[in-house]
Order: sequence, then structure tokens, then C-alpha cells
Amino acid sequence: MITLAEGLRLPTNWLDYTILALYFAVVLGIGLAARRSVRTSLDFFLSGRSLPAWVTGLAFVAANLGATEILGMAANGAQYGAYTVHWYWIGAIPAMVFLGLVMMPFYYGSKVRSVPEFLLHRFGPSSHLLSSVIFAVSSVLIAGVNLYAMAIVLQALLGWPQWVAIVVAGFFVLAYITIGGLSSAIYNEVLQFFVILAALIPLTIVGLKRVGGWHGLTDSLTATHGDAFLSAWQGTGIGEANPLGANWLTIVLGLGFVMSFGYWTTNFAEVQRALSAKNLSAARRTPLIAAFPKIFIPLVVVVPGLIAVVMEPALGKGDPAQGGLQYNDAIPVLMRDLLPNGVLGIAVTGLLAAFMAGMAANVSSFNTVFTNDIWGAYLKKGRPDGYYLTTGRVVTAIGVLIGMGTAFIASSFSNIMNYLQTLFSFFNVPLFVVFIIGMFWKRTSAAAGFWGLLSGTVAAMVNYFWLYKQGIIAIPSEQGANFVSSIVAFVVGALVMVAVTLVTEPRPAASLAGLVYGTAAPGGPDGSAELRAAGDDAWYRKPAVLGWGAVALAALCYVPFSF
Repeated sequence: MITLAEGLRLPTNWLDYTILALYFAVVLGIGLAARRSVRTSLDFFLSGRSLPAWVTGLAFVAANLGATEILGMAANGAQYGAYTVHWYWIGAIPAMVFLGLVMMPFYYGSKVRSVPEFLLHRFGPSSHLLSSVIFAVSSVLIAGVNLYAMAIVLQALLGWPQWVAIVVAGFFVLAYITIGGLSSAIYNEVLQFFVILAALIPLTIVGLKRVGGWHGLTDSLTATHGDAFLSAWQGTGIGEANPLGANWLTIVLGLGFVMSFGYWTTNFAEVQRALSAKNLSAARRTPLIAAFPKIFIPLVVVVPGLIAVVMEPALGKGDPAQGGLQYNDAIPVLMRDLLPNGVLGIAVTGLLAAFMAGMAANVSSFNTVFTNDIWGAYLKKGRPDGYYLTTGRVVTAIGVLIGMGTAFIASSFSNIMNYLQTLFSFFNVPLFVVFIIGMFWKRTSAAAGFWGLLSGTVAAMVNYFWLYKQGIIAIPSEQGANFVSSIVAFVVGALVMVAVTLVTEPRPAASLAGLVYGTAAPGGPDGSAELRAAGDDAWYRKPAVLGWGAVALAALCYVPFSF
């Protein structure tokens, strides 16, 4: 899954470890402070729906900015060059805006506690149970990736044995979520967001200075990799070859539409942050606020990958069995070669914070879905609220322990982002198909939701494991295969849903109020029935202004990488 070369050991001293210890102390302190607000299961799983938009917005982007993203996107930058910006400007921003403008009124207005619970209201128990199981499995898989990847990194950089790193990080994540619930996870994610930036910004600035600034970087890369390496679109014509192994159609449809929308609009690890907001206005603004820092993340993630290629020309060319440098080594190489003690401690803390943020997001969403959508809905119904609060804390511990074991499944992947994108194509894209058709077509039946979700998941797996892995169809790269799997999952799921709907009975119109576009929930025309907070009507807080502003800014960012 992730291999780091020998010789990356960082020269850390007491100052660096003091910074790391202070960070752990603050993390536990936030958990203890959040405990005072946890009185009910709603407080534990959704922070009592009481948090302001700026907090949930930063937590939203931090939950995604795990170390798998940092190491993986830096690796992609080193391997694919400017093509990597597609994961942000076309592969994230439009979907985040769509979530805020279109889908959050359905989620928040229906007062569901999770994404699978929405399917219960729209399609019934079959789709609900299937989606709950799929999401629970994917959550612990992704949580395990974060935990095991962190162990490998800390072993290489600090010399910690893998089991020590796993136990230490797992203990702190387990402690602060168990103590303070989602509020603890979210406020820690806000802290982690700033700690991560404090680690990556100095790394980028010092690295650029070392390679002669932006012009020095681009001149070096053009000389060694050609003009296309710094272009987002060059070489993406249909039939043309490029390092990414994808053309403009698979980028736009596979990454920009089905994978991106599937992840950002249905992944409960993200949506949970918006559901914890204090009202519908704050919930809608959560992904829109998060979109603005997301636009600029490539500056501190992708650019370091480009810098690492210039500073270490052997990156990605060595034999890992002989300790050669791999693309995943991009960030650790820069940390080793550029940062002095003190700043090095901040960088290590930022990397650890990123691992913990990614893991905590998946663990907190796992405990919510398992407790409410599986245990409480089908196994232990009608128990007192305190029972489910206790169950949530126990399930948190179970999720961390399972995550420790599931990470080894990913050991065959040399680039961790390839593994994550594979999981998203299997689990998130089919779920998005069901959501998008069910939200906009009243006729869609309950059976169509179940069979669409199942067939889309199976189709993606068949395309990847049989057609691609067995060489029946030729796809140049893992990422290209993931894009194709996503398109296949979407098309198959959509066709099956349409076919099943046409031969089955639709749900009664009265049961769809507030769940399908064009219907009003009992609480009011927008489905919210909420008290608006002071200032929500200000022009700069209007979701449309924020959303379209983010889309325009992302499109503008493409200009330097398109000509």
C-alpha cells in the first residue's frame, strides 16, 4: 500500500518531541471539554446539531485532508505532474457545491442522522440495510489505511516500531471520540487543519526557494519531463498517451462527475459534518466554505510533489526491495532534506494530525451508521437513548480495532491514492446513482433502489478485478481503471434502476414529501422549519454566491495550467 525507502530517518530531538507531546495533550483536552456537551445520542453522533458553519466547514475539509491525501496527492504530483490538479478543481469543487446547493436541503430538512437513513425514508429497509453495510465496511477499510500508513511513515521517519505507532495514534483517536463524540472529532479537525497547514506551508516555501522559485521549478521539470508534465490538459485527447492513462472524457465523466459526486455527496464521513450544523443555512454553507481552502490545497500538496522530483531525480525509479525511493516518499524526502529542528517537529505533528483527522472522520461516521442504521434499526430496536449512547462508545472502540486489521488488505498498492480511488468507485459511485435518480424521479420504486445499488457495486468490481486485472481490456494505469470502473458502475446502476422501476410499483406520493425534488416537507417549503440565525441573510452568506464563486475561482485556477 505504501512503502518508504530506507534512509529517510529524520534528525528529531527533544524540541520536536515536545511539540508532538503538546499536540497530544491539546487533543485530549478538547475531548474532555467536549464531554460536557454530550448528554444524548444526538449529541454524541451529530453534536446536537448545534455547530456554526465556519467550524463545520473547516472540519469538512480537514476530514478529507488526511495523510493519505497528503502523501498520495504529493505522490500523484511527482508521478503525474499537473494532471493531479484535476482531483481538486474538477474532481472536488463542483460536487461540493452541488452538495451545498442541491442535496443538503434534502439531508438536513428530513432530519436524518446519516446518509443511509435517507435511503430508508426514500426506498425502504432493503436499500437502507444494504447501504449501511456497504458504508460500514468501506469506513473501516479507509480508517485502516490511515492508521497503517501512519505506522509505516513514523517507522521510516522516527524509527518507531509499527505497533507502537498504531497503538499510540489509535489510542488518542479512540480516547477523544469516545469521550467527546462528534464534537470532539470536529473541533480536533479544526485544530488539525491549521496544524497541517503549519507543516506544509514552510515545506513548500523552503522547497521552492531551494529549486530556484516557481520559474526554476518549471524550467527544471520541462527540461526533464517535457511541457505536458506541467499542463492539465495536454495529451488528454481520446487516443493520446499520457502518464495518467486517461483522456479528457474519462477525466470529466469518470473523475469529475461520477467519482467526485459519488464521494462528496454521499460519503457520510463528510456529510456528517454538515448534518451537525446548527440550522439548514449553516448546513448548506458547510461544504461551500470548505470549497475555498480546498481550491488552494494543491499549492501545499501537489507542488511539494513537483519539488521532490527536482530535488530527488531518482524518485519513483528505484527498486523498493533495494530501498529505492518511491513516489510516496515525496513529502518525507522534503521533510528530511529541508526542515530544521522545531519546524521539523511541527511537520511531523502535522503529518500525524492528518492521519488522525482522516481516521477519526471514518471512525466517527462508522459508529453512527453501525449504531443507528444497523444495531438500532434491525438488531436492538426501541431501547432507551442512553443504551445507544453507550453502544456508540463501544462501537467506536470496535471500529478502531477493526481498522487496525483491515489496512493490510491494501498492501498490494504502491500508490495509496490508487487504493482509495478504487474503494470510492466500488462503494460511493453506486450509492450516488441511487441518490441522484431517487431524488429527481418520483416514479423510482423501492426495489429499484436496492437493485441499482447492488448492480452498480458488482459492476464496478467486475470491471476492475476481471476485465482490467485479467487484461481483457487494456487500460494504461490504475487511476484510468478507476475512472472506467466509476463510469461502468454509474451506467449499469442507472440502467438497472430504470428497468426495475418500469416493472414495479412506485411508492405512494405522500411518503415522498421532502425526499424528492419538487416536493415540500411538512416543516415548510424548504423542508427546514428552522429558526434562522442572525446574519444568515447577508449577501456573502448566501449559498448561491458562495457556490458559484467557488466554481468560478476553481475554473480560473486552471488557466496557468492550460496554455
